[in-house]
Amino acid sequence: MTTPQQHQVPSADDFLMGGGVPSAKFPAIGTSVSGRITERPTVEQQRDYTTGDLKFWDDGKPQMQLVVTLATSERDPENPEDDGARRLYVKGQMKNAVASAVRQAGARGLEVGGVLSVMYSGDGERKNPRFNAPKNFSAEYVPAAANELHTPDPTAQPQAPQYPAPAAVPQQAAPAVVPGLTPEQLRAAMANPATAALLAQQQAAQGDVPQF
Repeated sequence: MTTPQQHQVPSADDFLMGGGVPSAKFPAIGTSVSGRITERPTVEQQRDYTTGDLKFWDDGKPQMQLVVTLATSERDPENPEDDGARRLYVKGQMKNAVASAVRQAGARGLEVGGVLSVMYSGDGERKNPRFNAPKNFSAEYVPAAANELHTPDPTAQPQAPQYPAPAAVPQQAAPAVVPGLTPEQLRAAMANPATAALLAQQQAAQGDVPQF
């Protein structure tokens, strides 16, 4: 018979401060937990919720689970020291969902810096009337490298949108003198693009300035 594995040893900070990381909870269908993995996932033996005893299969093998610590956006309003850390215990159908998500991401496993999202998607078949129906889960995983590529740099300054410079309007050469127009009237006429173009066309066609 396999020697029972001891319960996971708390971290130094947990031991010192007398606390621990809260478990991720899935109280209702549609509940999801998502966050960046902050610690290297570990494997430990499951324990009975009521007695705390280590759990074994009928053949004597220990029932194992994967422990993943996530930095989430969740906060307990009754706990002012809640930093959003949540511990996910991956076992049963959740293990299959997480493994499938890792394969779809092209990764070899979970790693620190990756982002794991798990959702309670529905209930499975209730085979034992003494227990609740098993929960079904769906999962998504973004490897650490891909997550870094999609994480904006908080020190980067936003760039203003770049637009092409407006095309320069060709300037028409003004005739030095136009009979019948004072210099002030000539300047006023050349200030109007339509009039300026007309004067230039007539000057080019006739070889001299138009007569008024």
